Amino acid sequence: MIGYCPLASGSKGNCIYVGTPHCKILIDAGISTRQIKLKLAEINVDISEIDAILITHDHADHIQGLKVISYNLGIPILANTETAKGIVNHFHAVPKFKIFSTGETFSYSDLEIHPFSIQHDTVDPVAFTLRLDDIKLGICADLGFVTRLVQNHLQDCDYLYIESNHQPSMVHSCARPMVYKQRVLGRSGHLSNEACGQLLTQVAHSGLKHVHLAHLSSECNSPEVALKTINSMLSEKNMQLDLSIAHQDRVSKSIKFL
Repeated sequence: MIGYCPLASGSKGNCIYVGTPHCKILIDAGISTRQIKLKLAEINVDISEIDAILITHDHADHIQGLKVISYNLGIPILANTETAKGIVNHFHAVPKFKIFSTGETFSYSDLEIHPFSIQHDTVDPVAFTLRLDDIKLGICADLGFVTRLVQNHLQDCDYLYIESNHQPSMVHSCARPMVYKQRVLGRSGHLSNEACGQLLTQVAHSGLKHVHLAHLSSECNSPEVALKTINSMLSEKNMQLDLSIAHQDRVSKSIKFL
């Protein structure tokens, strides 16, 4: 499949497929290899076709599937130095790494990849823009605050995968401990529906074809609440976008580039 597809999105594990005419990669591997195999099969991709795994940061819900898929199958991991250290410390073993530098564009096969810094509670977390010829895809989740850098890099995207984690009122009213609420709502936590909507009003343009709303909290959000909140904010600006949810428990809407 030439295009991209969120295979899993949320606190129980994250994984995105991206395919081009010359390579197939995963962004994060936070679910089991068995789940990845099954979900890839739904989009007619075999795990043996995966050329590399691009990692955003070293939290467990983004790397917990690496031990089998990378260490055992020998698939190389693309990560920055601090994230690579975190992966090694987590698994106490060294996989096959290809190291990139945050803020520096690099090429992998026919993809041009730009990793840029985001605000999250780990060392050197990144989001990505990926270019295939004249197609630009923005992948940006697990951030508590939208910086000008984030806003600038997500301009002119054809497709976006953007965090819409929680509704603040639902966080305040949930039974979770205060330390959880402070983390989620903090500047290094996760992006709210309102913050996602505001970001979309800033980067939307006529060429933006589709947006996946990602990393929704199962306890402090819902697809209905996220879509209603963001569509309402867009409507106030006389904007309309094609939105869908990146699901935790099933393969989400596939986007084909060709």
